[in-house]
Amino acid sequence: MGSNDDVPPPPWRKTRRPLKPQLSQELILETGMRILDAEGLEGLSMRRVAQELDTGPASLYAHVANKDELLELLYDRVLGEVELPEPDPSRWKEQLREYALRMHQVLAAHADIARVAMAGIPSGENALRLGEYVFGLLIDAGMAPRDASLGFDRLVLYIVGDAYEGSLHYSRAHAAGITNEAEYFEHFVAQIGTYFRALPPGSFPHLTRHVDTLLADDGETRFRFGLDLLLDGLESRMPPDGHV
Repeated sequence: MGSNDDVPPPPWRKTRRPLKPQLSQELILETGMRILDAEGLEGLSMRRVAQELDTGPASLYAHVANKDELLELLYDRVLGEVELPEPDPSRWKEQLREYALRMHQVLAAHADIARVAMAGIPSGENALRLGEYVFGLLIDAGMAPRDASLGFDRLVLYIVGDAYEGSLHYSRAHAAGITNEAEYFEHFVAQIGTYFRALPPGSFPHLTRHVDTLLADDGETRFRFGLDLLLDGLESRMPPDGHV
């Protein structure tokens, strides 16, 4: 026997269209995230979300004040995907590496959401959860609070900044109609290689001699290299006995 969805409405019923889902902040965020992942920040607006929900922009403002708040809420929603292990100060360096890699992966998975973090200081529930974890892990491992504060700030900036660079490439590829990420970067790197090889060796001996080395590593390898540099630097600030 078929479901009720298979039964057409009787001809005397005036309402033929299915009822719209009731608007809520959660529904607006789900819709905004779907648009963001598919079209990036350039395609996201209150009007675009309203169109997707078959309503007017004014109806959204009872749940989300404006586009800025929408972006803040979406960014915090994305940060909610970063899973954290139980903090263990004796393994602080390993755990910070896990946190950084996971956060970088999450940001990269959502188009150019990292651009939102560059515009202000995230203060949502999940941003605070991550901040407490990183800052607290460093302090509990023995680092002085000021060093922990500056180290936490620089670590987050590195993660977000690297993801932001990736978002710029995403935007360029999207604008050029290129959907294959590997194809885009292959073309991008090839252009750089061609330019460097055309430089006069007398003026740029090292750049021209080591072009292949300069372009050899992919983005993931470069990110991990920089991350290790930061973590090694933080380790140098830790008291030898683990106490300030």
